[in-house]
Amino acid sequence: MNRLTAGLAAIAVLAASPAFAALKPGAKAPDFTAPAALAGKDFSFTLSKALKKGPVVLYFFPAAYTAGCTAEAHEFAEATPDFEKLGATVIGVTAGNVDKIKAFSKEHCRDKFAVAAAPDGLVKTYDVALPMPGGWSNRTSYVIAPNGKILMAYTDGNFAGHVTKTMDAVKAYKAYKAKK
Repeated sequence: MNRLTAGLAAIAVLAASPAFAALKPGAKAPDFTAPAALAGKDFSFTLSKALKKGPVVLYFFPAAYTAGCTAEAHEFAEATPDFEKLGATVIGVTAGNVDKIKAFSKEHCRDKFAVAAAPDGLVKTYDVALPMPGGWSNRTSYVIAPNGKILMAYTDGNFAGHVTKTMDAVKAYKAYKAKK
């Protein structure tokens, strides 16, 4: 079985049954710096720097240019202006097809949000590894507060629901902060 076939089989298993992300709400999100692209332009993304601006929606996806990941990127691209109105930054991270993130950021993220190549160990650190060789990540979304604490974690192989769940978490955070 080649790597692509094994990857697609693992994704199919994940899509069939939702799981729970390993890093739970309240845990400290590990800081990282990763090579990234926004609107086809390379830059270096650092989580702690993004958190200085507000909450971060950090979503892991298996690989650029796969059907589910492309559809998920389109949904996040459409929602990015609403996330920005709430002061949130969206960043997609993948360990699969990292050589294609520059083009993917332009074509499928529609120049709206950045996509990063997971540095060595990040998939393991966030415990989002697909159960297959190669180190690809599963589909997990986190919302991280500016203090670095995880507010929400959601893992499901099906991309549907990730944008809604992260948007709801950012709105709940903003409502909570407004009451303080």
